[in-house]
Amino acid sequence: MIPARPGLDRRRFLRGIAGVAVGMAAGRAAIAQTGTRRTIALVHTHTGESLSAMYYDGAAYVPAALQQLNHLLRDFRTETVYPIDPGVLDQLFRLQSLAGSNEAFQVICGYRSATTNEALRRASSGVAEHSLHLQGRAIDVRLPGVDTARLALLARDQQVGGVGYYRISDFVHVDTGRVRTWGDPLAI
Repeated sequence: MIPARPGLDRRRFLRGIAGVAVGMAAGRAAIAQTGTRRTIALVHTHTGESLSAMYYDGAAYVPAALQQLNHLLRDFRTETVYPIDPGVLDQLFRLQSLAGSNEAFQVICGYRSATTNEALRRASSGVAEHSLHLQGRAIDVRLPGVDTARLALLARDQQVGGVGYYRISDFVHVDTGRVRTWGDPLAI
């Protein structure tokens, strides 16, 4: 019997770890590109409006559904409608699945105009000057029946975009920017 060389075992181990990482990344990409229809249900907490829409038909995003979602997620203070990044909707779709919920997301904020963002910044230090809400790339939500700390952890574990957890205000921010976290340290 030939004794195992430590370097060879270590290389084999590192290759295995690399394979797992590649597999996880491929799995996330596969979720984003599956042929599965994607439906999202939202209730806006400020306007009371609600919508359930199949925004991805298994092959492509559905323009009419995206328009409806853009309207629901508009800046309700200025009535400004702006295109929402479908990647944000995909994040919510995955989160809902991971949380095992069929409830509608409660939306606190979708798109935010520059006027609204500046007004909110003057009122709170927690509003970013260059918020991704200004680009339709962020949404603040809660999911009935799912603790917001758990929702934040599920979002963070996806390693897709930014995740902010606001325990006192009871919502989670997700966006399609670079991967980063902030907020209550108990969850993030």
